[in-house]
Amino acid sequence: MFDKKMPEAWRVLRIQSEIVDGIEHLIKIGYAVNIFGSARLGPDSPHYQEGLKLGQLLSRAGINVITGGGPGIMEGANKGAFNEGALSIGLNITLPQEQDPNAFQDISLSFRYFFVRKFMFLKHSIGFAILPGGFGTLDEMFEALTLIQTEKTEPFPVVLVGREYWSGLVDWMRNTMMKEGCIGTADMALFTVVDTAEEASRIIIDHYRKHVANQSGG
Repeated sequence: MFDKKMPEAWRVLRIQSEIVDGIEHLIKIGYAVNIFGSARLGPDSPHYQEGLKLGQLLSRAGINVITGGGPGIMEGANKGAFNEGALSIGLNITLPQEQDPNAFQDISLSFRYFFVRKFMFLKHSIGFAILPGGFGTLDEMFEALTLIQTEKTEPFPVVLVGREYWSGLVDWMRNTMMKEGCIGTADMALFTVVDTAEEASRIIIDHYRKHVANQSGG
Protein backbone atom coordinates (compact mmCIF):
# COMPACT_ATOMS: atom_id res chain seq x y z
CA MET A 1 0.00 0.00 0.00
CA PHE A 2 1.61 3.25 -1.16
CA ASP A 3 1.01 6.81 -0.06
CA LYS A 4 0.61 8.73 -3.35
CA LYS A 5 1.42 12.01 -1.62
CA MET A 6 4.80 10.84 -0.34
CA PRO A 7 7.87 11.78 -2.43
CA GLU A 8 9.74 8.75 -3.79
CA ALA A 9 12.93 9.50 -1.83
CA TRP A 10 11.01 9.60 1.45
CA ARG A 11 9.27 6.34 0.58
CA VAL A 12 12.69 4.69 0.19
CA LEU A 13 13.64 5.92 3.67
CA ARG A 14 10.40 4.56 5.11
CA ILE A 15 11.10 1.17 3.53
CA GLN A 16 14.63 1.25 4.88
CA SER A 17 13.40 2.12 8.36
CA GLU A 18 10.99 -0.85 8.33
CA ILE A 19 13.79 -3.22 7.37
CA VAL A 20 16.16 -1.87 10.02
CA ASP A 21 13.47 -1.89 12.72
CA GLY A 22 12.46 -5.47 11.88
CA ILE A 23 16.03 -6.73 11.91
CA GLU A 24 16.75 -5.00 15.21
CA HIS A 25 13.69 -6.49 16.92
CA LEU A 26 14.28 -10.04 15.62
CA ILE A 27 18.07 -10.25 15.62
CA LYS A 28 18.26 -12.28 18.83
CA ILE A 29 15.43 -14.76 18.24
CA GLY A 30 17.49 -17.35 16.35
CA TYR A 31 15.47 -19.85 14.33
CA ALA A 32 11.70 -19.85 13.98
CA VAL A 33 8.89 -21.64 12.20
CA ASN A 34 6.32 -19.65 10.24
CA ILE A 35 2.70 -20.79 10.50
CA PHE A 36 0.33 -19.45 7.85
CA GLY A 37 -3.43 -19.78 7.49
CA SER A 38 -6.68 -17.95 7.00
CA ALA A 39 -7.62 -14.91 9.06
CA ARG A 40 -11.27 -15.88 8.52
CA LEU A 41 -11.32 -19.21 10.35
CA GLY A 42 -11.96 -18.72 14.06
CA PRO A 43 -11.93 -20.96 17.14
CA ASP A 44 -14.91 -22.99 15.92
CA SER A 45 -12.89 -24.19 12.92
CA PRO A 46 -10.93 -27.45 13.21
CA HIS A 47 -8.16 -25.73 11.23
CA TYR A 48 -7.84 -23.06 13.95
CA GLN A 49 -7.52 -25.85 16.51
CA GLU A 50 -4.80 -27.56 14.45
CA GLY A 51 -2.94 -24.24 14.28
CA LEU A 52 -3.22 -23.86 18.04
CA LYS A 53 -1.94 -27.40 18.58
CA LEU A 54 0.95 -26.92 16.15
CA GLY A 55 2.03 -23.67 17.82
CA GLN A 56 1.98 -25.42 21.17
CA LEU A 57 3.99 -28.44 20.01
CA LEU A 58 6.68 -26.31 18.39
CA SER A 59 6.96 -23.92 21.32
CA ARG A 60 7.27 -26.80 23.77
CA ALA A 61 10.13 -28.12 21.60
CA GLY A 62 11.89 -24.76 22.04
CA ILE A 63 11.16 -23.45 18.54
CA ASN A 64 9.95 -19.88 18.13
CA VAL A 65 6.71 -19.42 16.19
CA ILE A 66 6.02 -16.59 13.76
CA THR A 67 2.64 -15.77 12.22
CA GLY A 68 1.11 -12.84 10.39
CA GLY A 69 -0.13 -11.64 13.77
CA GLY A 70 -3.80 -11.35 12.88
CA PRO A 71 -6.98 -13.25 13.75
CA GLY A 72 -8.08 -16.70 12.65
CA ILE A 73 -5.49 -19.45 12.28
CA MET A 74 -2.73 -16.92 12.95
CA GLU A 75 -4.26 -16.22 16.35
CA GLY A 76 -4.61 -19.94 17.01
CA ALA A 77 -0.92 -20.58 16.31
CA ASN A 78 0.21 -17.61 18.43
CA LYS A 79 -2.11 -18.67 21.24
CA GLY A 80 -0.74 -22.20 21.16
CA ALA A 81 2.86 -20.98 21.28
CA PHE A 82 2.28 -18.29 23.92
CA ASN A 83 3.79 -19.11 27.34
CA GLU A 84 4.76 -22.62 26.24
CA GLY A 85 8.53 -22.25 26.26
CA ALA A 86 9.50 -20.33 23.12
CA LEU A 87 8.59 -16.97 21.63
CA SER A 88 5.25 -16.25 19.98
CA ILE A 89 5.85 -13.60 17.31
CA GLY A 90 3.44 -11.67 15.10
CA LEU A 91 4.45 -9.78 11.96
CA ASN A 92 1.36 -7.69 11.38
CA ILE A 93 0.47 -5.78 8.22
CA THR A 94 -1.30 -2.43 7.93
CA LEU A 95 -4.36 -2.88 5.70
CA PRO A 96 -7.24 -0.63 4.58
CA GLN A 97 -9.55 -2.85 6.61
CA GLU A 98 -7.65 -2.60 9.88
CA GLN A 99 -6.23 -5.86 11.17
CA ASP A 100 -5.76 -5.74 14.92
CA PRO A 101 -2.87 -7.80 16.29
CA ASN A 102 -4.02 -10.81 18.28
CA ALA A 103 -3.35 -10.82 22.00
CA PHE A 104 -0.91 -13.76 22.10
CA GLN A 105 2.38 -12.23 20.96
CA ASP A 106 5.64 -11.84 22.87
CA ILE A 107 6.96 -9.75 19.99
CA SER A 108 4.52 -7.79 17.82
CA LEU A 109 5.75 -5.83 14.81
CA SER A 110 3.70 -3.91 12.28
CA PHE A 111 4.65 -3.41 8.63
CA ARG A 112 3.35 -1.14 5.91
CA TYR A 113 5.02 -2.98 3.03
CA PHE A 114 4.30 -6.61 2.20
CA PHE A 115 7.73 -7.25 0.70
CA VAL A 116 9.52 -6.09 3.86
CA ARG A 117 7.29 -8.33 5.95
CA LYS A 118 8.02 -11.28 3.62
CA PHE A 119 11.74 -10.73 4.05
CA MET A 120 11.27 -10.91 7.81
CA PHE A 121 9.25 -14.13 7.54
CA LEU A 122 12.12 -15.79 5.69
CA LYS A 123 15.10 -14.33 7.51
CA HIS A 124 14.94 -16.66 10.53
CA SER A 125 12.88 -19.47 9.03
CA ILE A 126 13.61 -23.11 9.77
CA GLY A 127 10.27 -24.25 8.32
CA PHE A 128 6.91 -23.18 6.89
CA ALA A 129 3.65 -24.77 8.03
CA ILE A 130 0.81 -23.93 5.65
CA LEU A 131 -2.70 -24.41 7.00
CA PRO A 132 -5.87 -23.76 4.97
CA GLY A 133 -6.07 -20.18 3.78
CA GLY A 134 -6.64 -17.83 0.89
CA PHE A 135 -4.54 -15.73 -1.47
CA GLY A 136 -2.12 -14.51 1.19
CA THR A 137 -1.47 -18.04 2.44
CA LEU A 138 -0.86 -19.30 -1.10
CA ASP A 139 1.40 -16.33 -1.77
CA GLU A 140 3.65 -17.22 1.16
CA MET A 141 3.64 -20.90 0.23
CA PHE A 142 4.66 -20.40 -3.39
CA GLU A 143 7.25 -17.76 -2.53
CA ALA A 144 8.97 -20.21 -0.17
CA LEU A 145 8.85 -22.98 -2.77
CA THR A 146 10.26 -20.65 -5.44
CA LEU A 147 13.18 -19.57 -3.24
CA ILE A 148 14.00 -23.19 -2.36
CA GLN A 149 13.62 -24.30 -5.98
CA THR A 150 15.96 -21.57 -7.24
CA GLU A 151 18.43 -22.12 -4.37
CA LYS A 152 18.04 -18.56 -3.12
CA THR A 153 17.58 -19.94 0.37
CA GLU A 154 18.68 -23.06 2.19
CA PRO A 155 16.06 -25.80 1.88
CA PHE A 156 13.64 -26.14 4.77
CA PRO A 157 10.40 -28.08 5.27
CA VAL A 158 7.27 -26.66 3.66
CA VAL A 159 4.44 -28.65 5.21
CA LEU A 160 0.85 -28.36 4.05
CA VAL A 161 -1.49 -29.27 6.90
CA GLY A 162 -4.92 -30.61 5.93
CA ARG A 163 -4.76 -33.20 3.16
CA GLU A 164 -8.40 -32.80 2.14
CA TYR A 165 -8.10 -29.02 1.78
CA TRP A 166 -4.90 -29.14 -0.28
CA SER A 167 -5.63 -32.22 -2.40
CA GLY A 168 -7.22 -30.32 -5.31
CA LEU A 169 -4.28 -27.93 -5.62
CA VAL A 170 -1.73 -30.73 -5.35
CA ASP A 171 -3.57 -32.79 -7.99
CA TRP A 172 -3.61 -29.79 -10.33
CA MET A 173 0.10 -29.22 -9.81
CA ARG A 174 0.84 -32.87 -10.55
CA ASN A 175 -1.64 -33.46 -13.39
CA THR A 176 -1.47 -30.08 -15.12
CA MET A 177 1.68 -28.16 -14.18
CA MET A 178 3.94 -31.20 -14.19
CA LYS A 179 2.27 -32.80 -17.20
CA GLU A 180 2.78 -29.60 -19.21
CA GLY A 181 6.44 -29.52 -18.18
CA CYS A 182 6.19 -26.35 -16.10
CA ILE A 183 7.55 -28.11 -13.01
CA GLY A 184 9.36 -31.40 -12.49
CA THR A 185 9.26 -34.36 -10.14
CA ALA A 186 11.89 -32.76 -7.91
CA ASP A 187 9.72 -29.68 -7.50
CA MET A 188 6.84 -31.76 -6.18
CA ALA A 189 9.21 -33.09 -3.52
CA LEU A 190 9.83 -29.60 -2.13
CA PHE A 191 6.73 -29.82 0.06
CA THR A 192 4.95 -32.43 2.17
CA VAL A 193 1.23 -32.85 2.76
CA VAL A 194 0.03 -34.13 6.15
CA ASP A 195 -3.25 -34.42 8.00
CA THR A 196 -2.42 -33.29 11.51
CA ALA A 197 -0.41 -30.85 13.59
CA GLU A 198 1.41 -33.78 15.19
CA GLU A 199 2.70 -34.98 11.82
CA ALA A 200 3.75 -31.46 10.82
CA SER A 201 5.54 -30.87 14.12
CA ARG A 202 7.53 -34.12 13.82
CA ILE A 203 8.83 -33.16 10.37
CA ILE A 204 9.76 -29.63 11.42
CA ILE A 205 11.26 -30.55 14.80
CA ASP A 206 13.37 -33.30 13.21
CA HIS A 207 14.70 -30.82 10.62
CA TYR A 208 15.33 -28.22 13.33
CA ARG A 209 17.34 -30.61 15.48
CA LYS A 210 19.44 -31.83 12.55
CA HIS A 211 20.06 -28.27 11.39
CA VAL A 212 21.12 -27.09 14.84
CA ALA A 213 23.36 -30.14 15.24
CA ASN A 214 25.03 -29.43 11.88
CA GLN A 215 25.51 -25.77 12.77
CA SER A 216 27.17 -26.73 16.05
CA GLY A 217 29.34 -29.36 14.37
CA GLY A 218 27.66 -32.19 16.22
